[in-house]
This record gives sequence, structure tokens and C-alpha cells, in this order.
Amino acid sequence: MKRLLAFYVAVAGWSCVYAVDAPLVPFDFKVDKQTPGAGADRVTCGFEDLQLPSPDIVVYAAGAYAGRTLGFQIDQSGHETTQIDVVVNNPKQPVVLMLGAYEPTIWNVGWSPKTKIAAVLVSGYHRQAIAGLEPGTPFIVSSHDNKGPCGYFYVDANDLKPLNPMAKRLFGRPVDMVFPAIKGKVVVGLPLTAGTPLLTSSAVKPESFRDPVAPLAGPAGVANAVKKGLLRKATAADAEAWVDAMLRNSPKRDIPPVAGTGVPKPPKPPMYGSTYVVLKAFTYPAGLYGAHSVTFLIPKGVPQPDGNRGHSDVFDFNTLR
Repeated sequence: MKRLLAFYVAVAGWSCVYAVDAPLVPFDFKVDKQTPGAGADRVTCGFEDLQLPSPDIVVYAAGAYAGRTLGFQIDQSGHETTQIDVVVNNPKQPVVLMLGAYEPTIWNVGWSPKTKIAAVLVSGYHRQAIAGLEPGTPFIVSSHDNKGPCGYFYVDANDLKPLNPMAKRLFGRPVDMVFPAIKGKVVVGLPLTAGTPLLTSSAVKPESFRDPVAPLAGPAGVANAVKKGLLRKATAADAEAWVDAMLRNSPKRDIPPVAGTGVPKPPKPPMYGSTYVVLKAFTYPAGLYGAHSVTFLIPKGVPQPDGNRGHSDVFDFNTLR
């Protein structure tokens, strides 16, 4: 069945309404035993002419520092985009949602039959975007990066102080319950059982927010750079070349010898299958943190890459640092 969808699109600080003929489709959300259940940019902070369907509404907040990583960017922050899938299951009362994450995040929303989402406030530090809303559902996006008029918040179980003042300001009442997202998924409202049919709108899809100018992020960005000839996998010879260069250019190393070993050599770059040689001008992919960090070797004559190396190690033959 198709419906005429009226949805808000945030452009340059204004909220616009477009009519789009798009179907409601099943929402793909696998229910895990561990999934917890019950336990548009504007000039001013407020919904214009918001008519809540009933005074008997509930205000639910949901979110996390970040969701699951997607391997691309939706802004120029240099941070990898994450996604949080939100299922709203509250058929007896209309729901107002407050969604917040620190990292740039796409909120992918679905709902159970008879559930009514009355309004949505989306916030965070970096860019936030929302997909899948019911036809005509009003929403506001107010983040730090878009200088939103409502300021910004994100849902942190250790610091919930910003939530109630914001809820009272926009909806005239405090938050009824907070639902932390886990591994990019959250059920808001009543617990969800396997087999419950879920709906979402196909008018706006999560992938539509991808920034085509920004490079791929994380391991996908590294693999893409190898494919383009910007990087190559390092070898043991590359590590030995670093040691040789250090010895050749550091004759005054004042290090005493160790019995049976001689003078210690400079440390080699780690070679764990995640070391790469930079071949030409290159921008570090976003998201090279933790387990996604790698090691880069920059040969003499190759420029220092742009961007944020994250937690990655860099051995620069030009500076021997």
C-alpha cells in the first residue's frame, strides 16, 4: 500500500516539507534475547503548530555514544558514521521520541502495529539524520555541528541531566523512560517478541545520507586506498629499512651495550598484517581507532597524509620520527 508522505528535510537550518509517494515496508529488525525492551533543523527551538494527538502521551529517550559503524561518512567531521535501529513498541499511548548520540549517526526508525510516533527530537554532537519515519511525523534535528537552536544532547546513562529540561521545554513534561541502545539497536517501549510485525517508511533510506565527497572510513577506507594504489601492504624489508635508516642517521645514539647482545637497535615498526606503505598523497580514513587502527610507513619524498590518523602509528622516513 502506498501513502502520500509528508516528511521534513533539514537544509541550511530550515525545515522543509516534501510530498513523496512511497510505500510502507516491513522493518528488518531481528529480535535478540539480549535486546532490551522495557527494562529538522529550525530557526527557533520548538515545533511549529505541534498538535499532540492526546494529553496521554509518553516521552521516551533513547540512544548511546554511538551505534554500529557503517564504513562511510555523512559529514566532514572526519568521524565514521554509525547507525542505530530504533523500534518503537507502544500501541496503547502515542510516543514522543528524544534520540541522541555523540558520533555522527543515522537513526533508522520502525514501529509495531498501532504504535503512534507523535514527534521526534534528534540531537548529538556531530551530524544526526533520521530515516523511516511515519508519513507526516514532525521532527527536529538539533546538533552541535549544525548549531541547532535547541543546543545538543546525547543519551549517556551516566549523565541524564540534560534530558528533562529539554523535554519540558518542547513537550511540557519530563522524560518517562530512557532506553540505552546496545550495539546499534534499541527497543523503545514494551518488550518486543519474535514474530511481531514491524513497519517503516521507504521514503528516506539510511544510505541516502552518505557524503559522496568524504572517503570511506575505517578498514573499508584502508582497503579502498590499497585498491587505488595509494597504499600497499608493508613487508619485512620495509621494517628493516626503517631500522637501517635510524642507524645510518643517528650516529650519536648514546645507548650502552647489553652483555651478549651488543648495542640495541631501534625498534622496528610492528608487522601484524596491518602495516601499510603510503605511496602518494593520501587522506587517512576516519575511524582508525582501537581494533581498526593500523601502522603507516611514509617513505622519503612522500608527503605526510591529511586527516586524522586516529590511534594508528606512523613511521615517517622524512623526519625519522
